[in-house]
Amino acid sequence: MYKYEIAQMAGCSRRSLMNWLNKPEHKKALLEMGVKPTAHMLPPKAVEYIIQEYCITN
Repeated sequence: MYKYEIAQMAGCSRRSLMNWLNKPEHKKALLEMGVKPTAHMLPPKAVEYIIQEYCITN
């Protein structure tokens, strides 16, 4: 899933999502999953993490 798709699900811009994900605690968690800050496509484990952290629903 792309970052912009998660942002759409959350009802925010991609830039806002990136600001949230650049917080140290989230950045560290994503780096541990192997997700680089410049990645456009996210693996399922990272998508699940973001959706759970921010309580995003369809």
